[in-house]
Amino acid sequence: MSSSKPGPATIYAVAESAGVSIATVSRVLQGTNRVAEPTRQRVLDAARDLDYLPRGSARALAAKKHEAVGLMVPELTGPYFAELLVGFETAAAELGLSVALVMTNEPGLSRPLRQLAARVDGLAVMSGREQLASAEMASLARRMPIVSVASGQPDGIGTENEGSAAALTTHLFGHGRRRLRFVGDPDLAADAAQRYAGFTAAHAEAGLHAAPPIRVRFSEEAGREVARGLVTSHALPDGLVCVNDEVAFALLDELQRAGLDVPGDLAVTGWDDGMTARYTRPGLTSVAQPVRDLGRLAVTTLAALIAGTGTAEPTTLPTRIVFRGSCGCPEPLAPVRARENTKEEPE
Repeated sequence: MSSSKPGPATIYAVAESAGVSIATVSRVLQGTNRVAEPTRQRVLDAARDLDYLPRGSARALAAKKHEAVGLMVPELTGPYFAELLVGFETAAAELGLSVALVMTNEPGLSRPLRQLAARVDGLAVMSGREQLASAEMASLARRMPIVSVASGQPDGIGTENEGSAAALTTHLFGHGRRRLRFVGDPDLAADAAQRYAGFTAAHAEAGLHAAPPIRVRFSEEAGREVARGLVTSHALPDGLVCVNDEVAFALLDELQRAGLDVPGDLAVTGWDDGMTARYTRPGLTSVAQPVRDLGRLAVTTLAALIAGTGTAEPTTLPTRIVFRGSCGCPEPLAPVRARENTKEEPE
């Protein structure tokens, strides 16, 4: 007895629905510019409504032939993404999987993402809420396992942000700081929004009003621009809670070049606790997060979903604050190399 369950949509079905030839459908899905915009949109709408994926992709997904997982990230700059990739690729190699990577932050399913989806069995997606909530992404999720990474989704995986940000802010209050600013745009990433939420929650708990964030991108140059603006400001804050270490390092360097003392004039904190944090002077107080473990978790979760042996459980990995001199704490002692036949001195 034949099954009544409909099979996957074909390119012919898309062409018929859109009222075009299959050649036109192919050109649209390949991203060519040789199709009029109304026609292109009609084809994309039909593909979305029919949950269409290229036939090669559909066959491979059914047979699990790719033995590959994909990772979509908005950018590749900075140590954060380097750590994430190391964890992702290491875990994939251990499971005998290859890795395909795409960098895009476009809404919906961009051409690079469609091409990636045709070559992998599952996707780890680091993206904004709007893209993850798009109809195109929902359609793709019905065809293959998708895991959201550090994207603030209820069923996604990520690291803890709000609690550590609140604790870090409260710690700065303990140093007598009252004019704090958060440096980073909460609208650009879910984890940044969570960090700013912790910053404001700590203020509310202390009966203080949190200043609006200094909205900048999460880059070294943005940190330098903020520092230059603060140097000429008539209302210098006494503490800066930075969205990541890149911003904090640039701020720290630029402020010191301008003759300001950190932490004497103002405290500076970061997020990620990269290796450089312990070698700046003063050392950078930062929040350590297990980014490499996050990459590994993304792969193991995907592998279980692809094999049908697991479900997408929300997981939040813990973070911890590492206190150094930039917030006003004493610098931790450097490890002392013990002489022969003696024990190493504790830090």
